[in-house]
Amino acid sequence: MGKMLKIKMVMSEIGRPEKQRKVLRGMGLKKLNNIVILADTPQTRGMINKVSHLVSVEESKE
Repeated sequence: MGKMLKIKMVMSEIGRPEKQRKVLRGMGLKKLNNIVILADTPQTRGMINKVSHLVSVEESKE
């Protein structure tokens, strides 16, 4: 496996545009402080860039 990213939702999706909500759902983030581990791909990086103000990202040790 390649590098993995640990993505945590740190701000709520309430009041955000529908596009940003769909990006969060696409990454599997449903609730505040929810954490998902995704592969470090260009697609994932693009999704993170769209909602960078709502999430925190770090490299996973797994």
